[in-house]
Amino acid sequence: MVQSRTAQSLPWRSAASIPVRPASDAQTARDTVTGRIATDAPAPAVPGGGFRPSAFVGEVVPFRITAFREGHDKIGVQVRLTSPSGDKSLHRLSLLDGGLDRWSAEVALLEQGEWRYRFEAFSDEFATWRHAADLKITAGVDTALMREMGAALFTRAAAEKSRPDGERKTLTAAATTLRDERVEDSVAHAIVIDEEIAEMFWRRPLTALMTRRESHRLLVERERAGVGAWYEFFPRSEGATRRADGTIASGTFTTAAERLPAVAAMGFDVLYLPPIHPIGLSNRKGPNNTLDAGPADPGSPWAIGSEAGGHDAVHPDLGTIEDFRSFVRAARAEGIEVALDLALQASPDHPWVSAHPEWFTTLPDGSIAYAENPPKKYQDIYPVNFDNDPDGIRAEVLRIVRHWIAQGVKIFRVDNPHTKPLQFWEWLIATVAAEEPEVVFLAEAFTRPAPLQGLAKVGFQQSYTYFTWRNGKTELEEFLGGLAHDTADFLRPNLFVNTPDILTEYLQFGGRPAYAIRAAIAATAAPVYGVYAGFELFENVARPGSEENIDNEKYEYKIRDWKGAIDRGDSLAPFLTRLNEIRRAHPALRQLRNFSAHWSDDDAVLVYSKHLDAAVSPDGASDTIIVVVNVDPHSVRETTVHLDTRIWGVAPGEGFEVEDLLTGARWTWTDHNYVRLDAFTQPVHILHVKEA
Repeated sequence: MVQSRTAQSLPWRSAASIPVRPASDAQTARDTVTGRIATDAPAPAVPGGGFRPSAFVGEVVPFRITAFREGHDKIGVQVRLTSPSGDKSLHRLSLLDGGLDRWSAEVALLEQGEWRYRFEAFSDEFATWRHAADLKITAGVDTALMREMGAALFTRAAAEKSRPDGERKTLTAAATTLRDERVEDSVAHAIVIDEEIAEMFWRRPLTALMTRRESHRLLVERERAGVGAWYEFFPRSEGATRRADGTIASGTFTTAAERLPAVAAMGFDVLYLPPIHPIGLSNRKGPNNTLDAGPADPGSPWAIGSEAGGHDAVHPDLGTIEDFRSFVRAARAEGIEVALDLALQASPDHPWVSAHPEWFTTLPDGSIAYAENPPKKYQDIYPVNFDNDPDGIRAEVLRIVRHWIAQGVKIFRVDNPHTKPLQFWEWLIATVAAEEPEVVFLAEAFTRPAPLQGLAKVGFQQSYTYFTWRNGKTELEEFLGGLAHDTADFLRPNLFVNTPDILTEYLQFGGRPAYAIRAAIAATAAPVYGVYAGFELFENVARPGSEENIDNEKYEYKIRDWKGAIDRGDSLAPFLTRLNEIRRAHPALRQLRNFSAHWSDDDAVLVYSKHLDAAVSPDGASDTIIVVVNVDPHSVRETTVHLDTRIWGVAPGEGFEVEDLLTGARWTWTDHNYVRLDAFTQPVHILHVKEA
């Protein structure tokens, strides 16, 4: 039986777990469309229906439903969970504050695979009696009746053989006391409000009018699908050397592997590589996206395909396929997974163009349409037309994905997925997941909300978001709160702070403080975030008229002095290292849904917390982090922050100890606290709330 297993072996953690009772309870009423107890809006759920909600191993999932009944009788709500391996558990839901009949129970799901869950609502006979008896016995109204009704309930409960002997004895004694006319009403009232007895009935309620909803599905994927610190670099730049004539010799997988220990030392656990395939010569882009590439210019890695091969080949300058496999093994030895770019497009020199011209769009003049993202133009790229030969394209893409899985790749960052049919992604991700459930797809979905969310609904485990363009206090509160509470059942944000394509005005003009501010928010607000190489060197000069770095690495090699920058104190790497250490040490930061915005008296000071209850924490201890950020990189801010300390169990006005995990400073805080944040020296507090 499930109940006999140790807590460590169960596939869930929850403060709301109760003994499993058979679903075929004799009090079960006939299922109807509405049900005897009205229920609505079950969650987790995906808006619009038709898709499974998702979570990741270790994620604390709030199971919620609206439930109510007529009159004043109390109800109870519970959810039955069935794990992928068949373990069954029952969890009581509690009524949320606000008086809106919304019920919730939080459960940490620890087993990968498809879970089933089903909500049940019922008339709670003990809670109904307790509420009435508390009021009436206190007022001296119907006391004898209330006492007899309670005694009858306790007698029924004590007769249940499934209850522990100790509970049965306690309930029998309580029933006897209630029926004893010599016992004062004050003693009877003490039984009514006895929390130990209430706990007995909460765990094993007396139910009537049981109403069950239909069963729902929930996909739980591996932890890396929802937790990770990503680092992006171009392998051709790592180990690149300048020749005597001024040209640059490409780095290789072998030289790029020499950078892996430093990436691991910073605490990153996913390394994302832009396309590593042969690059076409036709319309090859030169420095800064020009159309006049010289013979030594390497071109954009996204212009995939040449006579050396296509999507299943590696660029000869980088090495061989065996060299790539060695690189993957070296990364794994450092605790890093390699993520590979999946860009479904082709250079004019790609083998697809001659073998399958129908896979592209032919214009009236006979030419093939190149890619555009106005005002950007990509004359070195042909986009794939998915409508001319959908079966052939599907077979080829699946072959390519399987090929790289065989080389050890289990994570794919997908380039511009919103420019391909949603139906195609639904098919591809489902097909791959059926064969390789460990595979994770990240959507580079810089697009409108509907397609961005649509990609998540059809299976993308992670997605880029609008985070790079959300920089003010108010917009960050709204944006991060929406990620945590509005779309978390199906969309997992990857908060990349920069990309080869994106150097925001905030970073261009915010100086070094802007880099620390953005990294701190990204690393603490969501369990997945990413950094593109060069961020730690404060590379903030844009190409005029664009949002890209000047001398962009997309079009040329980039030789960086990583060690020298650290030695000169001119690198953000130590700060990134500390952020990743904090993330690993604090399980509250490895959750998405626990983001809570607080208040400050300054429009530039953002305040939020991440709290994890002990019952669902992996180490059995609660964990609370408070983040206070000056989002104005040009100023010193002094203000008062206001906290809802009830979130982590501290009464308003009560003091508690905090430690700044960046500086080691300790303070005693309450729900109202003075802060001073100097953007040029310390723009952020990351505070750990010490348990009493």
